[in-house]
Amino acid sequence: MKHTILKICLLLVFGACLIFTFGCNSAKVLPESEQYSSGQEETDDDDLSADFIPLELELLPPGEDLPVTPFREVWTYLVAGRENALNLNFPISDIVYFGAEVDTYGKLVGIPNFRNISSFRGRKHFAASCNGRALSYFVLAEDRPERQALIQDLLEAARPYDGLQINFEYVPARSAEAYLSFLKELRAGLGDKFFSVALAARFRPVPNDVYDYAKILPIVDRILVMAYDEHWSTSAPGPIASMGWCQRVAQYSLNTIGPEKLIMGLPFYGRRWGNVTPNMAFIHSGIENMKNEQDIREVQRENGIPTFKYQTPVSMTVYYEDEYSLSARLEMYKRMGVNAVGFWRLGQETPAFWPQIRLESTTPP
Repeated sequence: MKHTILKICLLLVFGACLIFTFGCNSAKVLPESEQYSSGQEETDDDDLSADFIPLELELLPPGEDLPVTPFREVWTYLVAGRENALNLNFPISDIVYFGAEVDTYGKLVGIPNFRNISSFRGRKHFAASCNGRALSYFVLAEDRPERQALIQDLLEAARPYDGLQINFEYVPARSAEAYLSFLKELRAGLGDKFFSVALAARFRPVPNDVYDYAKILPIVDRILVMAYDEHWSTSAPGPIASMGWCQRVAQYSLNTIGPEKLIMGLPFYGRRWGNVTPNMAFIHSGIENMKNEQDIREVQRENGIPTFKYQTPVSMTVYYEDEYSLSARLEMYKRMGVNAVGFWRLGQETPAFWPQIRLESTTPP
């Protein structure tokens, strides 16, 4: 009886550990800085707004001639150190020069050198990010001296540029008002310079939303909606930005932001997912089960510590963008009334994409 109770207790503990382990490993986390999207919403096909009317898209198969889609503005991110990805003949109106961020102490670091992109004839924007919720709360607090120092650093760094873009993707809910006042102070300090923000994609109102489009709209000249990372590194496999999801995001953005200030963001990158996530912790009974399942017959010792190795098959799923998927999305946005698009980021795209887009005016902004 005692042995039975002991076994039951061990099973319960093992089950709890597995739940904790898998829960930690499968929890949705914000994407890496390489993708720069946050605040993703779970896709719910039953939550379509009453006025949502899907467009009937005619997707051209690979091999067909693609249309050349014109836009009033074409924005793109350029990461410092990747300047060789910039071709001055590309149809680009605005470059957002990326790399500066707020460090642990609230200081602006990693400011890219303006001279590296001075030959570009269009508008040049300086971008700054803050990659952490606790850090964002700290530097946005209105009673902190670090906030005013950061504002001055941002204004000084933006001096040689045509504009400043704020890309704070981790602002906690309690900092919503502080974030708005932070943007207002920057707007006042920038004078006639362009002021833009990059915001998480939305296809419906979000309660107590830090990135409330309507509240931010009067403060800035442009809002770039990051319509990518519908599926992210720790989600189930799926498109970076499916056509239906992008259409819903674009419709909501057009309704709340309007075509004059809206920039619809598009991804150049792809993602890979595996059906096995091997890195996790186990209690001893879990290790023993693993050894039995994998028929481990030899355990070595490394300075007294037991260790063994085994191989397991992994199935990989990849979603990515090419000139056909990008062209279809551009055509959809154009039909919906979008005037400006922006891409994350230069150097990640297929070269075959650029002939499929043009600026409506050849005169730099």
